Amino acid sequence: MSRALEGLTVLALEQATTLPFLTYRLAGDGARVIRVENPLRPDPNRFVGRDVLGEPDMRGYFLPNNCGKEAITLNLATPEGRALLHDLVARLPVDVVATNQRPRSYAALGIDEPTLRAVRRELIWLGISGFGPEHDEPAYDPVLQARAGFMALTGEPDGPPTPFGAPMVDLGAAEHAYGEVMKALYRRAKTGEGTRIDVAMFRSAVSWLVAPVAVESLGERVGRRGSGHQFFAPVGVHATRDGHVYLAIGNDAQWKALAALPAFAGIDRPEYAGNAGRIADAARLHAALGERLARLTAEETLGLLRGADVPVARVATLPEVMADPLVAPGLVRVRDPRTGLTIALPPPPVGDPPPLAFPPRLGEHNARVYGALGLDTAAVAALHRRGVI
Repeated sequence: MSRALEGLTVLALEQATTLPFLTYRLAGDGARVIRVENPLRPDPNRFVGRDVLGEPDMRGYFLPNNCGKEAITLNLATPEGRALLHDLVARLPVDVVATNQRPRSYAALGIDEPTLRAVRRELIWLGISGFGPEHDEPAYDPVLQARAGFMALTGEPDGPPTPFGAPMVDLGAAEHAYGEVMKALYRRAKTGEGTRIDVAMFRSAVSWLVAPVAVESLGERVGRRGSGHQFFAPVGVHATRDGHVYLAIGNDAQWKALAALPAFAGIDRPEYAGNAGRIADAARLHAALGERLARLTAEETLGLLRGADVPVARVATLPEVMADPLVAPGLVRVRDPRTGLTIALPPPPVGDPPPLAFPPRLGEHNARVYGALGLDTAAVAALHRRGVI
């Protein structure tokens, strides 16, 4: 099923992270993804990160989320540019138009759903915004992490609120949008009808907080707990002689198995037989556990606890994750035919690593895409000179 979307064409007016990550996923599943950028104001992420290619608009931060795509330039501030967009939607033809422009610009750019629906009735239209189409407030991932309560749940209890180490609001909204596109494709296959999809990143983020919101609604406060857990103990990060491990006791049988190991002799108490007793004395329990783990190496700890069927993991660095035998064979490797530079990307969530093209240069596929409309090289060059593409 890794190429299940072959034959699907997606036109993406995209920038930053959330929509490019969605379309990267669609490209990995076989869709043709054409990213549309303003020739005068391209995606700002093109200019962020290390200059790994000696090209100022192909810096390192831009590359990963844009593998497998084509790229065209189009100035939608011009009537001719808007007409070209509508021609592309009609004649390629385009199955999905997606944008993460701010909602106030939809109509002005000719990318609003009613306008494009008039061009292609069965179109699937997707807009990702910070707070929904009725709100034009700008939004970035950490701002949304703050407003959605993520930061209030992340960090040490006596420390400041902290964002996640990855842009989870961006990525989560992209995954929600992926599911909505799949539902829209299913609906279209059954009825022939298109769909409008609006994904608000803020609401997407809050929707992940099922347990915290429910617990708060029942009158119990949820807050930052470092690496610990509000409802289970012992759970958390501990230092060994040569690195950190995370262990999680999720039931009484696991606790009994850990406490029976000679390396943890003397740690058990009668009140620890049930999880409630361990939670009530969590600080002293974690201190005693930490003393014993500090005498072991990380590998000794993993061997002992895995042998006792206790969930545990080394706190791995990214190079260690990439070398993990469950990860390394599935890494996606994408090579630039111009320079030979190779990018490594994580495996897809399911299936084999897809064959993906190197991220596109700005306007790299203008001739190919506009050629499908019958425009020859001279016509494309003339449009470029006039600032249309």
